[in-house]
Amino acid sequence: MSTRMRRLLLFGLGGLVTLAILVVGGTYLYVNVISDDAPAPLALDESGGGGASVADLEGTWTITHDSEAGYRVDEVLNGQDNTVVGRTNDVSGQITVADGAATDAEVVVDMTTVTTDSGSRDSQFRGPIMLTDEFPTATFRLTEPVSVADMSGSGPVSVTAAGELTLRDVTRPVEAEVDVQSSGGDVQVAGSIPITFADFGIDPPNLGFVRVENSGVVEFLLTLEQDGT
Repeated sequence: MSTRMRRLLLFGLGGLVTLAILVVGGTYLYVNVISDDAPAPLALDESGGGGASVADLEGTWTITHDSEAGYRVDEVLNGQDNTVVGRTNDVSGQITVADGAATDAEVVVDMTTVTTDSGSRDSQFRGPIMLTDEFPTATFRLTEPVSVADMSGSGPVSVTAAGELTLRDVTRPVEAEVDVQSSGGDVQVAGSIPITFADFGIDPPNLGFVRVENSGVVEFLLTLEQDGT
């Protein structure tokens, strides 16, 4: 190999190394310096929690526009660990309380309005990942009664709610870990549902420069008002 060829080869290898350093370094700066930290998990309002009698809770409760829901996933972006959180306020549904228990509940989330801090990521989410043109909503339905008897105390109550989650027209049994409190006549419900994407026929992105983990969490913070109040 001629001296000129060796120099060109070394120059090319040096350029690739420099490019790799810039990409990795730029990603590190983006993940650890430029971008904001991922929002904390959705949680109850710490100033609330006055307690309510079982009799006061009887009836139908409707989810208000103050509610929020979304997802939390971990990804590896050019070798850097990163947490992605997407959320929307387009949440609707009702919960029915009878005989001291939540006997029926449906929560519907508009998946077309879930957003993160990245428009390109959101396009992927609405497109090949969640196919929101075809499946615009996600739904949770309660399948077993949940007692509300302990809500007569002054603080929040933690319960496990068994139900069914539907994503992309695939329904699977799930368990939601939920915190509930009565607050100024309304009721707040905060919780999370761990999911494995393959259970719903969802392929997490693996594009070389970004790889999303195989599982994630659905999060929600619901504010409910009693019908007729």
